[in-house]
Amino acid sequence: MVGHRQIGDILQVLVRDNNIDQALKFLKKKMQREGIFREMKLRSAYEKPSERKVRERAEAIRRARKLARKAAIREGLIAAPKPRTPAPGQRRPTFGQR
Repeated sequence: MVGHRQIGDILQVLVRDNNIDQALKFLKKKMQREGIFREMKLRSAYEKPSERKVRERAEAIRRARKLARKAAIREGLIAAPKPRTPAPGQRRPTFGQR
């Protein structure tokens, strides 16, 4: 599969100007995007094969529904969801941070 990572693949983050905090923030974001935290949580305890099948089937159904919903929005069959407004006290991200 293209874009699917295996265990042992390398995540690389460059540290610029000795700014460890920024590099760590970027690494965490990358790990979140790759699903590493979810994988670690799943592997922290034993999961019975029957439970695994149920979970994987539910995830597949969720993915299929999401793809169908996006396709229906694209084709104009259903209305797109309203854009979320930031919570009180939070600011909107600037253009470069999106």
